[in-house]
Amino acid sequence: MTRRLIVLTLVVFAAAVCLRGSTAEQRVSLRRPLGNMPWTMGEWSAVSQQDFDPATVAVLRADDYVSRNYVRQRRDEADLYVGYYETQRQGDTVHSPMNCLPAAGWQLLTMNRASIDAEGRSVVVNRDTIQKGLDKRLVLYWYQSHGRVVASEYWSKAYLVLDGLRLHRTDGALVRVIAPIRESETVAERSAVDFVRALFPVLDRHLPG
Repeated sequence: MTRRLIVLTLVVFAAAVCLRGSTAEQRVSLRRPLGNMPWTMGEWSAVSQQDFDPATVAVLRADDYVSRNYVRQRRDEADLYVGYYETQRQGDTVHSPMNCLPAAGWQLLTMNRASIDAEGRSVVVNRDTIQKGLDKRLVLYWYQSHGRVVASEYWSKAYLVLDGLRLHRTDGALVRVIAPIRESETVAERSAVDFVRALFPVLDRHLPG
């Protein structure tokens, strides 16, 4: 563990202690339910939507979520999951895909970051690869709150407690996009990034600012 990470962990812990003693934060509702997200975004069209079983919902503890599979020209695929939390306390916090996916049998191959230009801004997201048997996939994911896109889980927690202290808000979302790797990682990443660019303006219409 680096010195910077140790300092950040201590700051988050101290802020969390202060947050527990502060005024209760607001529960912030979505601008629009995630289930109302369009089934067509640019060149992408949804072909299916998954409703999780009660056990999975109980583990995620999200206040709202959407899980859909989108395709483009019957060639490119993007599996989308967005989970939103009106407040994050007492265990109701965002679950990192890197905890959930291995539990579902996926082997984590690589962990990196990627910069994406979308909606006139550059954002940094997590870029990982996973595999189960012969099935290999690319995963892009990030934490989003108050218009802020964060890749680091540690910085996401830091912003969580700081926003709780400053704004009395701890709402936030996890956004995850998975694309199959068929020809190459480069092709899969190009496809996933194209989907993310179509997704960003939609997220802004649903997630609170």
